[in-house]
Amino acid sequence: MAPSQPHSAGQSRPLTDKFYFAVWRWHFYAGLFVIPFLIMLAVTGLMMMFITQVDGRDGEKIPVTPAPAALSLPEQEAAVLAAQPGTIAEWIGPKAPGLAAVFRVKSDDGQRLVALNQYSGEVIEVWDRRAGWYDLADNIHSTLLIGDTGDRLIEIAAGLGLVLVLTGLYLWWPRGNAASAFVPNFRARGRALWKSLHAVTGFWMSALLVVFLISGLSWTGIWGGQMMQAWSTFPAAKWDNVPLSDDIHASMNHGHTNDVPWALEQTPMPASGSDAGITGVTEGAPVDAASLIALGRALGMEGRFRLAYPGGKTGVWTLNRDSMSGDGDSPFIDRTVHVDQYSGKILADVKYDDYSWAGKAMAVSIPFHMGLMGSWSFVLNVVFCLAVIFVCLSGLVMWVKRRPAGAARLAAPPEPAEMPFWKGAALIAVLVSLAFPLTGLALLAVLAFDVLLLGNLPLLKRAVS
Repeated sequence: MAPSQPHSAGQSRPLTDKFYFAVWRWHFYAGLFVIPFLIMLAVTGLMMMFITQVDGRDGEKIPVTPAPAALSLPEQEAAVLAAQPGTIAEWIGPKAPGLAAVFRVKSDDGQRLVALNQYSGEVIEVWDRRAGWYDLADNIHSTLLIGDTGDRLIEIAAGLGLVLVLTGLYLWWPRGNAASAFVPNFRARGRALWKSLHAVTGFWMSALLVVFLISGLSWTGIWGGQMMQAWSTFPAAKWDNVPLSDDIHASMNHGHTNDVPWALEQTPMPASGSDAGITGVTEGAPVDAASLIALGRALGMEGRFRLAYPGGKTGVWTLNRDSMSGDGDSPFIDRTVHVDQYSGKILADVKYDDYSWAGKAMAVSIPFHMGLMGSWSFVLNVVFCLAVIFVCLSGLVMWVKRRPAGAARLAAPPEPAEMPFWKGAALIAVLVSLAFPLTGLALLAVLAFDVLLLGNLPLLKRAVS
């Protein structure tokens, strides 16, 4: 997405050329930081999608031989606890009769998952969900294995990725033969061919990249957790005269695993122990796991859904089905139901239609981001990830081909003798800082580096130019 020759952008050039070189320079700077992160995100994303397709994330693909009837829930729970002592925290129903049921157990060793043949009572496998290849890829994808520091670096990279897309589209914009902007020029050779492939592929994937970057940003600590999610969360005021717990929905996540719908994470949980609520468990029936699973099916939760057991004296039973956790292919089936552990009354029932516009957008974009909306989304995401890797590598190839042979300098695109609209660029950076704080700070830092440092330190300018 750059001129084929690194001309000097002096004062004699028209304003449009100066602006082009300025945009190219910003595209180059953003790429320096973003490319390693985009490659990492694409590779780990591919790993997670293929592992989910082949092996599953929660044991949802472990096969069993169906029998006429399954064991009762108390019998299943006893078999699970015999193999893994502790406290049962969650039941994860199978997607089909020929697949195993899975239980999550809180133990002295942490959170453990137990795959059970619900017909015979055989424990098939016991494992720590956070110790597999999927989880390694997920941890790299989200934190680079360095906690909050990695999260912040990825947030900056995602924000600068948006800058990369916008500047790239400006550089791509047809200024001659419009057809060559949409189809690669395979007759070109050398750097010109790489430029054509880079620009055209970048254009076709740009809209999807924006969707992935914004949905990914919504999981980050600052823009996602402190701003976007806190602002658009489901209000607890919608619980009708229901006592609230001190816990929020995010407390239902175990470890770093997010299984709670994005729009609910910051909302306080309802509490058990009152007369509030509407009829849930049939009057006279015991308020236990079997009754709650039957209630879930009566409410229309077919196939795979989850039942979280109450935690503590005021805890609630929670029935949950959402596409983010792979419970179904459609985000419109999302539903979270809280039930009083003593009375069996429904305290809250939240569906997709109850979310705010931001919650609805995230309910759709997260499973789409993860390739969980059916085979078509998996194939599309695989092609997209490969395209991201290609665009990143082709950008590096163009940079290598443009650098003078044997040069030990960065060879950034030439700086216009008079930076056009630099005050406007500074204003945009300030506005971006308000919308995306970490990205805005990075833009201001690059602007200060380019305008102040390079303009006053000739040795540094030669090293970069």
